[in-house]
Amino acid sequence: MIRLSDVSRTFDGRSGRVEALRGIDLDVAEGEFVAVLGRSGCGKSTLLRMIAGLLPVSSGEITVAGSPITRPRRDVAMLFQKPALLPWRTVLDNVLLPAEIFGWSRAKHRERARQLLELSGLAGFEKRLPHELSGGMQQRVSLCRSLIGEPRVMLMDEPFSALDALTREELSGELQRVHMETGATVVFVTHSIDEAVLLADRVVVLSPRPGRIRKIVDVDIPRPRTLGRNAHLADVARVSADLHELLMERETPATAGVEGR
Repeated sequence: MIRLSDVSRTFDGRSGRVEALRGIDLDVAEGEFVAVLGRSGCGKSTLLRMIAGLLPVSSGEITVAGSPITRPRRDVAMLFQKPALLPWRTVLDNVLLPAEIFGWSRAKHRERARQLLELSGLAGFEKRLPHELSGGMQQRVSLCRSLIGEPRVMLMDEPFSALDALTREELSGELQRVHMETGATVVFVTHSIDEAVLLADRVVVLSPRPGRIRKIVDVDIPRPRTLGRNAHLADVARVSADLHELLMERETPATAGVEGR
């Protein structure tokens, strides 16, 4: 579904050229959930914005469903760190905003919006305003809004980073359920090892800047997953420990630039 071929990105500023990403090769299958994990400043958000068509690549190519990405697409939705809800619109009207922007039938999508709100645990809150909701509930509304057009690809940029630990775990569970229901292809940027292990089929670990793929870790653990006591607790702990060690390792000149698989 998504293919990145030798993708690099540099930025020119007053202090000179900054190389954010170098030589990224990645294939994401249809319906797959891939997490991108790395230290702050390694280019995770830049990578996501290039897939979304919000930033051009400096070199290489990105395709979605075989078509090169040159601008944002309607079948690719993006969810940011902050919900960015319109404060004067109700929950239901915020979810329906893309239908108005793109000229879709509001009546047709109203039932879809209600289904999404029910799926995410927000049934009964349709007429509430954003300030009447908790941060976690606001982010659920934002998630419903991004799903209203039934996108083939969901790009998520640390959407739970501003929330407390328990709310983050709760929303991770909700996102697992939504992903299994919708079958969308998801690329999820995070710096949280727990989120990556709970959510992803594979975790792409990026090196410090310039970001390169250091290793891709398979997360072969049945869903739904939790951090609590369950039959898969040992597997979750093992993968978390492997990712922690990868992130703590310091690259040496001999290994820098070598892509792990």
